[in-house]
Amino acid sequence: MPSNLPRSARRTALAGLLCAGALAAAPAWAQQQPVRLIVGYAAGGPVDTAARQFAQVFGRELGRTVIVENKAGVAGALGGETVARAAPDGSVLYFGASPTLTISPHVLKSMPFDPVKDLTPLAPVLSYANALVINKDLPIKNLKELIAYAKANPGKLSYGSAGMGASNHLSGELFAKQSGLSMTHVPYKGNAPAMTDVIGGQLTMMFDIVSTARNYIQTGRVHPLAVTSRERNASLPDVPTMREAGLPGYEVIGWYGVYGPAQMKTEQVAQVNTAVNRTLADEGLRKIWAEQGYDMWKGAPAVLAEQQRKDLEMWRGVTQGIKFE
Repeated sequence: MPSNLPRSARRTALAGLLCAGALAAAPAWAQQQPVRLIVGYAAGGPVDTAARQFAQVFGRELGRTVIVENKAGVAGALGGETVARAAPDGSVLYFGASPTLTISPHVLKSMPFDPVKDLTPLAPVLSYANALVINKDLPIKNLKELIAYAKANPGKLSYGSAGMGASNHLSGELFAKQSGLSMTHVPYKGNAPAMTDVIGGQLTMMFDIVSTARNYIQTGRVHPLAVTSRERNASLPDVPTMREAGLPGYEVIGWYGVYGPAQMKTEQVAQVNTAVNRTLADEGLRKIWAEQGYDMWKGAPAVLAEQQRKDLEMWRGVTQGIKFE
């Protein structure tokens, strides 16, 4: 900088150089359009709620405005298709739910995108368990008694779900296969009406996500037998896992993860992963999700990809021989 400039002019020029340097060093994310975070389910549901809670903190950590956009339909696959067809520039991301990415490929007659080939795993976000609950008036206190009851009364045990191919339907199918039971599946249009019939005694049992089952359990309207995760759920600490209760090979978790279109650049993948992991360190978000029965799930993109691969394989085995209409 020329030394013959007036002192005030030198200060102004120096400030301009520092500002230009800061802009050059800043990641491209901060200088681009808002990020669209696509949710494959309707507004107000559990996936949408979690996505909106996540987006508030994620946008801050990413340095960009994040707008949640609902693309409901085809069991969440319409949202995935939207992201799969987007440009791989990081401006469109997918708040993906495990049923869409690991169950739907085996259930839908036509999957509108390939969850493995058409998306880039960026970061896991959270995981959740189902709770196995039964009508409170049944003379059954634990999982072993339920299995004994079902074997003594073939076909009498009935369980509800949110519909054919729903995660809690297939959780029941896996339970039946591993315990050697014959059970009657009753599909509903959503979890709530199925739970109503468990409470009323029209159904024996159902698997329901912990975040919604917990209220029914804590108010004594249903009796919990187990949770489906490997470890006990912090919001239901007195409820054993399926493994503890008598089925050592049983484990089912659901999860949410962030994905982008295929062929995203390595540096963008790293930026999103770092921002997600910083988001998951936020104490306010951690508290909210813990109260809802969720578990934070930090990790590299490879961790999310491996969990997706394992679940795809597990549900392939469970769905074999089932007719989905």
